[in-house]
This record gives sequence, structure tokens and C-alpha cells, in this order.
Amino acid sequence: MANSPQSKKRARQTERRTLVNKNRRTRIRTFIRKVEEAIAGGNQADAATALKAAQPEIMRGVSKGIFHKNTASRKISRLSARIKALGA
Repeated sequence: MANSPQSKKRARQTERRTLVNKNRRTRIRTFIRKVEEAIAGGNQADAATALKAAQPEIMRGVSKGIFHKNTASRKISRLSARIKALGA
């Protein structure tokens, strides 16, 4: 348990950040889920639109420190490849 005033403050800050990060991560996963559902539905236009909406959210997660840049790029790349494969 935190004893010093500074460690108590850090514990409070960590708690707040954890909640904010959890909400952001959930929001990003929802956007990704919409893309995957559109891909599963087989509609390339809907999937492309959903990905266009998801990309800024994923990259915002990078800037906020939720995901590593390469992880986000990989997710976007793989989703794009799956959408492109729908058209073929």
C-alpha cells in the first residue's frame, strides 16, 4: 500500500489514467469490430467506410500511448488487406 503522500498521489493518478485508457481501448475495439462485421457481411463498400472511420481512432490510440505505432499499423494493414480481398 502507498505510504508517502507522493506515492498516494501516483496511485490516484494511475487509477484515473487506467479508466481513461480502458474507455479509449474499448472505443477502438468497437470501431475494429464494426470493420470486421462489415468484412464478414461481405460488403466491400461498407467495410471500406468502416475502416476509414476506424483508422483515425486507432492512430489516436497510438498518440495517447494505448497502442504501439507498429501494432496499430499492423492492424490497419491487415484489415485493409482483408477488405481488398473481398473485391477479388
